[in-house]
Amino acid sequence: MNPPCGRCNKPVYPTEKINCLDKYWHKGCFSCEVCKMALSMTTYKGFEKKPYCSMHYPKTSFTIVTDTPENLRLKQQSMLNSQALYKEDFEKNKGKGFSVVVDTPEMQRVKKTQDQISNIKYHEEFEKSRIRSDAPPPENRQEDEMQPPNPPRFSQPVGQMRPAAVAPSGGGKRYQAMYSYAAAEADEVSLQEGDLILDVEQIDDGWVFGCNQRTGQRGLLPANYVRPV
Repeated sequence: MNPPCGRCNKPVYPTEKINCLDKYWHKGCFSCEVCKMALSMTTYKGFEKKPYCSMHYPKTSFTIVTDTPENLRLKQQSMLNSQALYKEDFEKNKGKGFSVVVDTPEMQRVKKTQDQISNIKYHEEFEKSRIRSDAPPPENRQEDEMQPPNPPRFSQPVGQMRPAAVAPSGGGKRYQAMYSYAAAEADEVSLQEGDLILDVEQIDDGWVFGCNQRTGQRGLLPANYVRPV
């Protein structure tokens, strides 16, 4: 005997039978309960053993529980059970090397204050370390403070070329470098602290001419970087 259709209750023959939602359907009867759109096994959505399309599928909603006297009693009983379990755990953990600290509003305030103090100390240490890393080494700072500025180059009228430095005749004075100096022009001589300068002759108030014994270079030297020996 052929089963009845879930929609029209007429017999469903095997050639047109759809078995779904615990019922048998004609292919033409298997449609949405709302819009009557024909459905298939891949496009239907079942709700309370009825087919729906995705557009008209009933939306589930949550049920609001009213605070009846019975519900309030159950809620209070649950809270009492929770407190009893907490006290039981507290008694079990007592004496095991640690103490349970209740997270009270006062404890939360103290914790927040400690976090703020830690952040302030961290930023202070960070700024101090950055200043220390940016500052030059003590010996370099002392050398920079003690090292005199470079003297100005020769003054000359505008439009005239400065004559090339000419080596004076031998038999000059002997000087020693008090500071290191890097030559800025081709006719100057670089110095290292302690270099011995031979055949020194005064060129003007700021410059002298001599030969660096260490390198063998001859040329101009800043007068305030050397001293007679």
